[in-house]
Amino acid sequence: MVANRALAACSKLYCYEQWLREDVRIAGTQALSLQHLYGAMDFLEANKEAIERAIFFRVADLLSLDIDFIFFDTTSLHFEVDEEDHGLGAEDLVHGSQAAGHKAYAAPRKRGHPTNGRSDVPQIVVGLAVTREGFPVRHWVFPGNTVDVTTVEQVKADLRGWQLTRCLFVGDAGMVSASNLKVLSRGGGKYLLCMPMRRGDEITQGVLSRPGRYQSVAENLQVKEVIVGEGERRRRYVLCYNPQEAERQRSHRAEVIQELQAELASLREAADAQHSKRECALRASARYGRYLKLTAQGHLLLDAAKVKQAERFDGKFVVHSNDDTLSAEDMALGYKQLQRVEEAWRTLKSGLRLRPVFHWAPHRIHAHVALTVLSLLLERVAEHACADTWRNIRDDLKRIQFAQLLSPHGTVWQVTEPTAEASKRLKSLKIKPPAPILSLA
Repeated sequence: MVANRALAACSKLYCYEQWLREDVRIAGTQALSLQHLYGAMDFLEANKEAIERAIFFRVADLLSLDIDFIFFDTTSLHFEVDEEDHGLGAEDLVHGSQAAGHKAYAAPRKRGHPTNGRSDVPQIVVGLAVTREGFPVRHWVFPGNTVDVTTVEQVKADLRGWQLTRCLFVGDAGMVSASNLKVLSRGGGKYLLCMPMRRGDEITQGVLSRPGRYQSVAENLQVKEVIVGEGERRRRYVLCYNPQEAERQRSHRAEVIQELQAELASLREAADAQHSKRECALRASARYGRYLKLTAQGHLLLDAAKVKQAERFDGKFVVHSNDDTLSAEDMALGYKQLQRVEEAWRTLKSGLRLRPVFHWAPHRIHAHVALTVLSLLLERVAEHACADTWRNIRDDLKRIQFAQLLSPHGTVWQVTEPTAEASKRLKSLKIKPPAPILSLA
C-alpha cells in the first residue's frame, strides 16, 4: 500500500482489485484478500508510534540526516460528507479488534477553519514535522476543530519522548501564544518562530519601528536584529525584508485600490437597494474591506490611513528565537526553510493523493494518513539517493516491464532488460536488477 501511494495512488479497494492483479507483480501477494490489506492498516495504526520512531532513526543513521532543526506545520483535510462525527463513532469501530490495540480516538471529522475554504464540510487537521532536508519525522492527526496554536504542547511532548539531541522547533505565526512559548522553552528547549504582526503589540510598536540598517543576506533577503527588554527577560527578534516581495505587494495593492475606487464611484450612482447590498459586500470582502471606512453619514470611503498602515508591512516578516547561538542570518534562513513542510504538503495532497479519504472509522483514517506519510518518506529517500525528483525516478523505473510469453512448449514470465537510465537508478538505490526469467512452465 505504501508502494501503491508512490506509484499510482488509489483506494485500497482498487489497489487490491486492479493494481495488485493487473499492474504490478509483488511476490507473495497472490493469496492476499482485501481484508488482509485492512488488517495491515489496523496493525500499522496500533503500532504507529513504535514503527515511525524505528524507521526515522534508521533512516537518520543511514543518511546522516541533520536533525538539529525540526520544522512543524499543520494543514486541513476535508471529507465529502454532510455530518460531522459525534462521540467515538460506531460501536463496531473496535468490535473484534481490541486485541490489535486500537486506541479510542476522539471523533476526528469536525467542522473547523479549513485552509482551502471548504467550511461547508467536516475535516481533520494533520500535523507534520520534517527535517531541513524534507524527510518526515513524525505526523499527528487532530480533530477538525483543533486550532493550530493548541497542537504545540502535544507535539513537543511526543518529540521529547524520542530523545532527539539538540532540537530547534521551527513553526509559523499560527503556533505563537504565551503558553506555547513557555511549553517550547521548558527543559531548555529551543524554538524559532515567525511572529504575527498587525496586532498592535511590541512587534508592531517596538520592532518594525526600530531604526537601524539592514544587513544583506541574499539578493532577496535583508535582516536587522532587534533586542527588546533587558537582562534575562530580553527578547531577541530579527526583522526580515524581501525587496522583491515588497514590490509585488505594492503592485497588488495598487490594483486593488484602483478597483476599489471604481466600485466606490459606481456606488454613488446606484439605486438605494442595490447600493446597500453592494456596500455590505465590499465591507465584508477580505480583498477590499481592509481599506474602507464608514463615515458618520453612512457612506463608504477609501481610508488613506489604512493604506499607509498596510505599506509598513510590505515584504517584511519577524522571527523570534530563544537560542542565542543563532545569528540573525541563521534565524532568517532557518525560518525560510519551513517551506520544506509546504513542499511536503503539496506532495502529500497532489502526487500521493492524501485525499479523498474513503474511510470513516477513526483508526482507519489515522492509518490512511500514516501510509501516505510513509510513502512520502519512501520518495524522499529515493530522491536523496538519486539526486533527482521522484517523478523522473519513477518514470525511468517504469520502463522495466514484465511480460508473459506463450508457446506450444510452455509459458515464460520474462523481465525486459533495464534501460541505461533504469540501471543507473537501481545502482543509486542499491537494488539488484530483477532476474530476466521469473517463471518457466
